[in-house]
Amino acid sequence: MVSDYRYKPQVYFAATFIVTYAFWFAGAYLSFQDDKNGLYLLFTLLGLVVPFLISHFMIFTSKNSNLKREFINRLINLRLIKPRMLPLFFLIMPITVIISILLSLPFGGSISQFQLANGFSFSTGSIPVLIFLMLTACFEELGWRGYAFDSLQSRYTYFTASVIFSILWSLWHFPLIFVNHFYQYEIYHENIWYAVNFFVGIIPMGVFVSWVCIKNGKSIPAAILFHFIINIFQEALNMTQTTKCIETLVITVIIAIIIVLDKEMFFSKVSPIPETQNLAPGTQNPVYEAH
Repeated sequence: MVSDYRYKPQVYFAATFIVTYAFWFAGAYLSFQDDKNGLYLLFTLLGLVVPFLISHFMIFTSKNSNLKREFINRLINLRLIKPRMLPLFFLIMPITVIISILLSLPFGGSISQFQLANGFSFSTGSIPVLIFLMLTACFEELGWRGYAFDSLQSRYTYFTASVIFSILWSLWHFPLIFVNHFYQYEIYHENIWYAVNFFVGIIPMGVFVSWVCIKNGKSIPAAILFHFIINIFQEALNMTQTTKCIETLVITVIIAIIIVLDKEMFFSKVSPIPETQNLAPGTQNPVYEAH
């Protein structure tokens, strides 16, 4: 967060929601037109990149050199990623999935959930699902971590900013339940409560991604990597939607424990602390951290 810049969260989120919803509702309509199946993917992808485009527009038209330098530093400076955090990146989601499956067994869950999935649970037309999941992680985090989260963080504690952001992030996905063949559409038509769980589950997951990003000097690549790993492990095993409801509870408990253990960070506001040893070559501004 740059202290000499006045962030505009209302402008950012209003623009992001209006433009994204316009593209996605148009894509939803086209997804049911047999002769335009390829076109709906274009509108869906355009909606996906909206947070990224608006974030970059607001940063690079701000006339604030510190804001631009900080964004570039967080984008290219891999030294911000703490090596001690890497095991968390790669282990927390598989562990969470395993715990969730184990907890589902007494409630009738099948042991076959530990098997690798034969394919993805949804379709993205001509775009390979794996590529789509990677694009999702990249463009969302480039937008959300580029400007959106900082704009909230400039006004609230880490905890409040994380919760508000996560709720808005969840609501941002809403039009996807109307896009034919998409994951949100499939689970909504399987059982409305599975769709409710998807949107509720995004909230603790969003707080989790925010925490990981903050603990790694607000590195955007760190957020992208963790987001992509989350996406992959939601699809890797034959986990049922009932087990994914349990997973939401498991993630919520994990986040609650993290908040208790790291309450000083969550309930403090940021202030600039020079971290010149962490700056990428050619950047001059400090990295901002909680204290």
